[in-house]
Amino acid sequence: MDTKLSLERPYKNDEGLPIPVLQDITQQGDLVYESKVTQSQALSENLRRLFSERGTDFFERNKDGFLEKHVLTSQKSQDEENSDSGSETSDDDDQLTVKPMTTEELFKMKTEVLPSLYIALGEMQHASLLLSTILSTSPAAGPSQIPIHPTEPQEAPPSTLATTTVSKPPQIVSVQAFNAQLAIGGKDEALRKAAGLFKNATERMEKGRIRNERYWVDALKIRRANWSLVPAPLPFGSAIGRGADKTAKDFVISYGLEESPANFRRNAIAHMTYGDGSAGNLVFPHRLSTRLRVSLTKIDADGTRTLVHSSGDAQVDDGKSLDEILKSAKREIIEQEIFAVVAQEAGTFPTASSRVSERLIVIEAAQGTELKFELLDADFVSASSSDETKALHQAKCDLIYHYLFALLLRKHSYQKSQRHRLAPQPRNAPQSSPTVLRPIIDLIQYEVFCERIKSQLDAVTTSLSAAGIKSILRFKPVGEAGKELITIPIDESDRGIGGESLLRIDNRHTVRLTMLSPSSLTAHLPQARIAISSIPQLEELLADEAERFFLERICELGRELCDSSGGIWFVDLNRCVGRWEGCVLNFRIVYGENFSIKCSASRLSRKNPKQPVIDTYEASALPIFSWIRGVISTALAEQ
Repeated sequence: MDTKLSLERPYKNDEGLPIPVLQDITQQGDLVYESKVTQSQALSENLRRLFSERGTDFFERNKDGFLEKHVLTSQKSQDEENSDSGSETSDDDDQLTVKPMTTEELFKMKTEVLPSLYIALGEMQHASLLLSTILSTSPAAGPSQIPIHPTEPQEAPPSTLATTTVSKPPQIVSVQAFNAQLAIGGKDEALRKAAGLFKNATERMEKGRIRNERYWVDALKIRRANWSLVPAPLPFGSAIGRGADKTAKDFVISYGLEESPANFRRNAIAHMTYGDGSAGNLVFPHRLSTRLRVSLTKIDADGTRTLVHSSGDAQVDDGKSLDEILKSAKREIIEQEIFAVVAQEAGTFPTASSRVSERLIVIEAAQGTELKFELLDADFVSASSSDETKALHQAKCDLIYHYLFALLLRKHSYQKSQRHRLAPQPRNAPQSSPTVLRPIIDLIQYEVFCERIKSQLDAVTTSLSAAGIKSILRFKPVGEAGKELITIPIDESDRGIGGESLLRIDNRHTVRLTMLSPSSLTAHLPQARIAISSIPQLEELLADEAERFFLERICELGRELCDSSGGIWFVDLNRCVGRWEGCVLNFRIVYGENFSIKCSASRLSRKNPKQPVIDTYEASALPIFSWIRGVISTALAEQ
C-alpha cells in the first residue's frame, strides 16, 4: 500500500490565523511581508504590464483575432511555402507571426538556459585567471635600454594553476525561510495523515471483528427459530472443477411454504449480511413490501352504502427482531400467493361477476354485496377504525382474511397428499383440488340468503302478532359447533355450513326449514319434504301453512261453539265451511301487503237466502279469533 504525503503550503498557524507571505528578511532581522493587493489594483497592474510589455497597439494588431487564428507552427509552414514560391513577407507580418511566450514556456526556458550560463561563467573565470597568470610572468634576461629603477619586491605568482569550484549561488534568506516553513508544515500534515490512517485501520479491524461475531450469532438465532438456513450458492463465474474451492461465503434463508409454486419459493429468499444486528442484517432481494386488504361493500335496502376493510396494521421492520422480520416477510409472500390464486379462480363462478387487474380484484358476490381484494403498499395500509356501527362488518372482513390462510393450507395439504400417495385411487374419486375462493363466496351468498329468509319469516311473525296470535321464531343460520367449524377448512369433503329455522304458531303448528350454503333451502312438513328454490316459492309455502293453520283452528272453534246445535265444520280447499240448520258460514283467509292477514266471513241464512252477509277482519286491537268467535255467535243467535 503506497502512502502519499502531501506537501501543501501551510496557510494557517496553530492559532488558526492566516500566515502572510514572506518576501524578504533585512540585515537587522526584520521580516518583510507581501502587501495585500485588492482586485482593482491587481487588474490595473496587469493592464499596465500588458501595454508596457506588448506595446500600446496590442489590441489594434489583434483586432481580428489574428494571434489566435495563426499559431506559430502553422505560420512557419506557411513561411516555408512562401519562401519556396519566391514570395516575400513584410517585416510587420514577421513581427505578427511571433507568438507571446506563456509563463510555463518562460520557466522551461529558464531551467534549460541557467545550467549553460553557469558553465559559461565558470569558463570565463578560468580564462580570466589564466590570462592574469600569463601577464604576470617576468620577461627573459637580456640587455635593456630602459633604465630600471629599484622597486619593491613582488610576490611571484604560483607556478601552477589553482582549481576553482563553480557552484550555484545560495538562495536568498526569504526563500530559505519559506522552504523551512514548507518542510515543517508538510511533516506535520504527513504525521497527522499517518496517524489518521492507523486509527481508521484499527477501527475497521474492530468493526470487522464485531460484525463477524454478530453474523454467527444471528445465524444461530435464525436456526434456533426453525427457519430454513442453507449455504448460499457460489457466485456466478466461480470455479466448479476438481480441486476448486466450493465453500459458500454466505447463508440463504428460505421462508416460503413448501407446497407453493416455484416462482413464489424463488421470491421467498433472504440473505444474511454482515451488519450491526439491526434490520440491515437481512437482505430481501425480491420483497415488494405489500399487504393484502379485504374490503366489503354492503348496500342496504334503503340505499345506504357501507364500506369496511380488514383491520390491517402496517408492520414496520425497524427495531424488530430477526424472527419478527422473517414472519412479516413470510406473511407478505403468502398474501401474494393468495392473491394470485384468487385471481385465477375469480372468473370460474357462474353466479358472481368479477373484475381482475394487477393489484385489484372486485367480485360481486351477492345482491348488494361486493368483495374486494387489494395488494397495497405497507405504508398505505391504515389501522382499523373504532366505529362501533361498522364493527360487525369489519369482523366479517377479518374472518375472510384469516379464513383465506386456512383454505390455502388445505389446498397445499391436498397437493402434498396427492404427491406422496402411492396407492392407486379409485375411478370415482374426485381429482380436483380444493378451491380457495369458493368457500368465501359461498359464505357471503349464504349470509345474504339467510337474511332474505329471515326477513320473510319476520314478516310472517309480525303479521301473526298483529292478529293476536302468539308465534315463536327460532332462527339459527349456523348449526355446527365450534369444533366442527374449525375442522371445515381442513376437511377434504369440501362441505359447507348449514342451519335451521323453526316457526311455531300458537304452540300448535310448526314450520321447519333447513338451510345449507350457499343457497339450499328445504321445508320439512308433516306430509312431505319440499326443496325451495326461490323466495316467491317460500312466500307461497308460508302463506299456505299459515292459512291451513287458520282454517283448522276455525274448524275447532266452530265445533266447540256449535256442539249443541249439531253443526258440521270442514275445510274445503282454501276456505272453512260451517253448516247447521238454517245457516251456512264460510271463512276465507286473504293476505295483504307485507303479509298482513285479512279474513272475510260470508253468511247465508233463512232470512236472506240469496244475499249473503259478508264481514271482513283487518289487523286491529281485536284478536282474529275473538272476531271469529263473535261472527259464529252472531250466526247462532239468528237461528
